[in-house]
Amino acid sequence: MKFEKLVGEHFREKPSDCVVDSHALMVRGGYIKYVANGIFSSYMPLRRITKKIEQIIREEMDVIDGQEVQFPVVMPASLWEESGRYESIGKELMRFKDRNNSPLVLGMTHEEAAVQLVREYAHSYNNYPFMIYQIQTKFRDEARPRAGLIRVREFTMKDAYSFHTSQEDLEQYYDKCHKAYERIYERAGLPEVISVASDSGMMGGSISHEFMLLTPIGEDSIVICNECDYRANMEASECIVNNKKDEVSEELKLVHTPDIHTIEDVCKFLNTDESKSCKAVVYQRNHDDSYVVLFIRGDYEVNETKLTNYLGCDIHPAVITEECGLNAGYIGPYNLKGDFTVLFDRSLENTNNLSCGGNVEEYHYTGLDIARDIENVEFNDFAKIKEGGICPCCGKPAITISRGIEVGNIFQLGTKYTKSMNMTYTDSNGEAQHPIMGCYGIGVGRLAAAICEAHHDEYGPIWPMSVAPWQVHLCAVRADNAEVKAYADKLYEDLKAKGAEVMYDDRVVSAGVMFSDADLLGIPLRVIVSPRNMKQNIVEISSRDKSFSDSIPMDSACDKIIETINSFK
Repeated sequence: MKFEKLVGEHFREKPSDCVVDSHALMVRGGYIKYVANGIFSSYMPLRRITKKIEQIIREEMDVIDGQEVQFPVVMPASLWEESGRYESIGKELMRFKDRNNSPLVLGMTHEEAAVQLVREYAHSYNNYPFMIYQIQTKFRDEARPRAGLIRVREFTMKDAYSFHTSQEDLEQYYDKCHKAYERIYERAGLPEVISVASDSGMMGGSISHEFMLLTPIGEDSIVICNECDYRANMEASECIVNNKKDEVSEELKLVHTPDIHTIEDVCKFLNTDESKSCKAVVYQRNHDDSYVVLFIRGDYEVNETKLTNYLGCDIHPAVITEECGLNAGYIGPYNLKGDFTVLFDRSLENTNNLSCGGNVEEYHYTGLDIARDIENVEFNDFAKIKEGGICPCCGKPAITISRGIEVGNIFQLGTKYTKSMNMTYTDSNGEAQHPIMGCYGIGVGRLAAAICEAHHDEYGPIWPMSVAPWQVHLCAVRADNAEVKAYADKLYEDLKAKGAEVMYDDRVVSAGVMFSDADLLGIPLRVIVSPRNMKQNIVEISSRDKSFSDSIPMDSACDKIIETINSFK
């Protein structure tokens, strides 16, 4: 490929609307172009990168007996009604009608389509196990697309679905997929990706893992123990709090706290620590706006995913009105009256001498002893684990919190979809059973962006050889020099003849412009032909990551370059 024929603009300055490096570099380097919020067109360099990622994924899925299929982008709403997700999923699912007024959806995930494809085929236990997968465009109407390709609305994804006749068989295959994912990330140049236990969310199922690239720009919080191998997404991490009661429980007293509403202000007014307070966090159920009052220790935050899972429905922060019976800023568990769902977090277990709302305007209680003052309290885990918290695995206070980009996920779905969509098989005893499913996803564009995020410098991406758009960037400095042009032309043709992927820049531009554009393409090997080099009968070869630089004889340059490419592989 000749650089002068490459479609796409290159920019010297960082675009003002790009908040992360990968987004900025992909815009500057002519990889993507903005179309609409969360929707991008891809230029040739990115297409070559994603095709290589897709090929790596295909090879690893085929190794574990995956069969590639293709599901439709547009599906009838009736499929999603069968599974129960047509109504339960929010606005992320794009719903519309065709000219015949038939309700349709744009595929954001394909569990329903997978079941529909195989449920007539897999009637006998002899047909199991099997796995099908696809690599296809999807659409998810994200509320807040961000960071270029890291969170978009339209995206290409590999999603796979396995079907089994026993939980044991699913678990064995799940482990195979886990190992295949590790190989995919290593081959794609991201061996630093880690897997973490996660919440299954709208996918359903009981066991799931996310694969995370740890980076400060990530939007997920990852819980890591420094003493053992425990790793989990914040949403799925158990929060353990070991409280020790004060030896003497004080008398419960109502204290005047004028114009004080927040925990911070209350504790400052009472001259106490936030750990000695009980705060109320109020939500409403989405489907009926009924109130949920959650009490938690003042120095902890609510994990809304845990709360949603416990309640079995979606929630939103409450709008507290005069008629609802709650006194905003002064809500407490003692003498709370009204038709509310009242919950207590485990951070309040075995506590006393707490401050809390008095359920009266401008009054708080002090001396609250949960066990003494509140009847029939059941404690559950609703809190976010904190830095320095207790590890749920080894029990040591060694938790650290990092940020991460999710670059893949795997789920043990169970029979959630096969049961709701009436997929059955006949077992060896002649009885009808529902198959057990697993599902496994990787976002291709997001993975490309994550690789760029992990491997770049201030000048551009540093693509690993396995996914780089081209293997060699051949620069003919002073292409207006006949000798330089003739030699560079021949070297270009010789390299192509030996199977090398070459980007050839023979423009008559300054070396600075040429090298700046080469940095933005991030190709692993750079070869420079120039008048100065030719006088010494050499060609310069260097790596984009600056790990090596060498001079090689002109007459053996082609073979040396091929050897270097192979050494990278």
